[in-house]
Amino acid sequence: MLLGIALINSTSSAEDRSIVVASTTSTQDSGLFGYLLPMFKAKTGIDVKVIAQGTGQALDTARRGDVDVVFVHAKPQEERFVADGFGVKRFDVMYNDFVLIGPKSDPAGVKGKDIATALKAIEAKGAPFVSRGDRSGTHAAELALWIIAGIDVASVKGAWYREIGQGMGAALNTASAMNAYVLSDRGTWIAFKNRGDLDIVVEGDKRLFNQYGVMLVNPEKYPSVKKELGQAFIDWLISPEGQAAIAGYKIDGQQLFFPDAARKPD
Repeated sequence: MLLGIALINSTSSAEDRSIVVASTTSTQDSGLFGYLLPMFKAKTGIDVKVIAQGTGQALDTARRGDVDVVFVHAKPQEERFVADGFGVKRFDVMYNDFVLIGPKSDPAGVKGKDIATALKAIEAKGAPFVSRGDRSGTHAAELALWIIAGIDVASVKGAWYREIGQGMGAALNTASAMNAYVLSDRGTWIAFKNRGDLDIVVEGDKRLFNQYGVMLVNPEKYPSVKKELGQAFIDWLISPEGQAAIAGYKIDGQQLFFPDAARKPD
């Protein structure tokens, strides 16, 4: 009997050494988590289960108290999440940038243009454009860029503008199949293999900056949140060790994400 109790306690203890993180499809599709999480587990013994969703969906999941930590990339939405009492504190973790992907033939003639000029040309020519349409951080950035370009995409979109309601990998696959333009985070693009005739056509515009942040879900609101384990994950991500691990993730020699937790947290 004592042996049975010991086994149960051991199993329970092992199960308790895990957390659930709601994150973006870009951190999953880029391969970043596959690289980082084994390092974190080796350091702490904590398993991390990832729910990869668009940022809006990830924050909704966290608002229901179904996860311990949120790791996303839409700063205004993240700040609102904390201000509304759902998150404890937001920390910068890393950044990369968005890139506009399009056919090498570039039917809208946007290669090398700034992002606003490029979007105006795509809309004017009715060139095929794939939108994630999933309330993700990338989708929010895309919608903000249309506004910057002076275009009310909700009123002018037609057959040329295809909303798929899916993640970044699916959007890139759709764009490859359609020979269409699409906004992507650079990390997922670097990791993406099914490029077909696609290439980067617009990059380097300061308005394409893409910041990622991490937050512990508020344990005072949701007692089921594993506060200590979740905070351990956040602390590791923003520690020199975690930041070095993020900087060390590369594909074909290209760094996908750039750590910036040293900046003052919000």
